[in-house]
Amino acid sequence: QLPLNPAARAAGITYTRFLEGLKAAQVAIDRKILADLAATDTSAFAELVRVAQEALKAKATAKA
Repeated sequence: QLPLNPAARAAGITYTRFLEGLKAAQVAIDRKILADLAATDTSAFAELVRVAQEALKAKATAKA
């Protein structure tokens, strides 16, 4: 099972920013499930990364 931090970094985002983005997108998902997705379903994990990144962009735009 791939740890979340390296999986997030491999997807181009830090673990902390990834979790912040998921929270901003109101995605409530257990870290154990996230780790499982990172290890077994890379396309689903990549989609969660995309959702997190979009939420972070929206959050930054709202602040500006």
